Formats: sequence, structure tokens, C-alpha cells
Amino acid sequence: MKETLAIIGLINPKNPENVGAVMRAVGCYQANEVLYTGHRYDRAAKFCTDTKSVRQNTPLRGVEDILSEIPADIKVVCVELALGATPLPYFQHPDKAIYIFGPEDGTIPQEIADRADHVVYVPTIGCMNLAASVNVLLYDRLAKSENIVHGDELILSSRDNRNKLQVKGDVAEAL
Repeated sequence: MKETLAIIGLINPKNPENVGAVMRAVGCYQANEVLYTGHRYDRAAKFCTDTKSVRQNTPLRGVEDILSEIPADIKVVCVELALGATPLPYFQHPDKAIYIFGPEDGTIPQEIADRADHVVYVPTIGCMNLAASVNVLLYDRLAKSENIVHGDELILSSRDNRNKLQVKGDVAEAL
């Protein structure tokens, strides 16, 4: 198995619900850490979202400069609706990457995009919110990964305890 690392970088997020949803995505898709810049989230977080259960396993850290916080072998991937960006379906994810997302009401600073190894976008009509973008990106990384875990054991450990659904008959045999 290849050593992989996925870090999510958030530029000045303002909405604690979105950061909470990002933390849930990070937990579901097993990213390693979330870094964020700015002070808006810190001010708003005390009034809102609870990410403690995910934060027990995945750090959420405020930093002054995202790029100064990462090791040299990590590729920088900006995720933004930017002219000249690569559509996500055609993108090959690096084994070790930080995926940087802009704020809900703005964009990634040009100086960060200029230092990026890749700039990708999710081809949608209109823009998605921050948490939805992180979910799609991390799912795409997982779907293209050689390390994907699948099967009934994963389903049993992941689903809600009230979910007892099973596939029966012809459908199950086709799988």
C-alpha cells in the first residue's frame, strides 16, 4: 500500500456549519487534518457547530499561513472555479496533497494559486458550497484510489444502527 496523506486547507471560512460539515467529510473519507486561516471561524464557532467527535481523530487547526505549515513533499492543489483549471474528473490525485478551498464569500488568493502544483474545479452549473465541494473532492480521491476499502464489513461499521437494509435476490447475485 502506498503512503497517502490528504490535508484540507480552508482559507478564512466564515460559516461554522460548513466547517462542521467539512469535518464530517474528513472523517468519512479519512483525510488526515484540516487547517484554516483567518479569524471568522474562531469567532463564529463558539456559537455553533460541534465537531468534537471527529476532532478526536482528525485535527482542526487555525494557522496564519497554510503553505508554511506543510512538509515539502506535499503537493498543493487549489480547488476553485478558476479559468484554466483542470476538471476534477480528469485529475490524477497526488499521493500526498493539501487541497485548498477558498472562503464561502470569496476566492483563493492569487499568490496561493500561483504556488499551487495543480488547480482543479468541480464541473457544475453554478457553484457548490464549501462543504459540498470538500465532499465531492474527497469522494473523487477515494474513488480513484488503489487503497479503497469496500464490502459488507465497511457497510456494517459505517451505517446507522437503525439501518437493517439488505440486497436480496437477483440484485445481490449481480454484485
